[in-house]
Amino acid sequence: MQPSTVVHSRLAARTRPARASTWWGKAWVRAVEEAAYADGDLRRARTLARGGHVGGITVTPGGFVASVEDEGGLVTASGTVPVFDAAGRDALVETVAAEAGRVAALLAGDLPHTLVEHADQLGAELLPYGGELGSSCTCGFWADPCPHALAVLYQLTWLVEADPFVLLHLRGVPRDALLADLHERSTTEQASPTAAAAADAAAAADEDADDVDAAVDAALRAARILELVDDPATGIDHLF
Repeated sequence: MQPSTVVHSRLAARTRPARASTWWGKAWVRAVEEAAYADGDLRRARTLARGGHVGGITVTPGGFVASVEDEGGLVTASGTVPVFDAAGRDALVETVAAEAGRVAALLAGDLPHTLVEHADQLGAELLPYGGELGSSCTCGFWADPCPHALAVLYQLTWLVEADPFVLLHLRGVPRDALLADLHERSTTEQASPTAAAAADAAAAADEDADDVDAAVDAALRAARILELVDDPATGIDHLF
């Protein structure tokens, strides 16, 4: 089982602006920028993120933490993301299980748009909005999120783009936990028929019973016809 805490290696500096390249990465960046208080904080955060000033990011269900270094020294920035409750987790598992290709897509580093839409409809919103991103930092900045926390959030964009399971981990469903839930769901379905299967079986039984009744009635009519052949004086109304 994957541990509930995963430390992602420090990301190297990038010589050019690194913008989100996937649709879910862009949605994550939009949430980060919604959470910021000022454009100046975002510019400072992007400089720190691209410059490789963020240390390895530790991700846990519902949170993250990393050290950030700037001209003032080393600080520790952390943040929170709401995790799914039991109903939300069940909705996510149901959504992923609804189409066989969705598990393969996640494992291949893709996050299908239909998966996110379906999960949202069932009450499991995977992509956060700005107000859901909590943060704190040892720098003592007057506002949260500070540029250091925003820098960590920007680097999380790159992690989430490379592996959507990072997003699921933040939401409280690490990769191996999701796979275990899917396996348990599949095993349960194989062990006991679904309500739909039971209904189909009952309908088939009713059809079989109707077929038997029809066969018996036909046999009785045939026997009566043979009686008429033997005794033509018998009235035709006795057939019915």
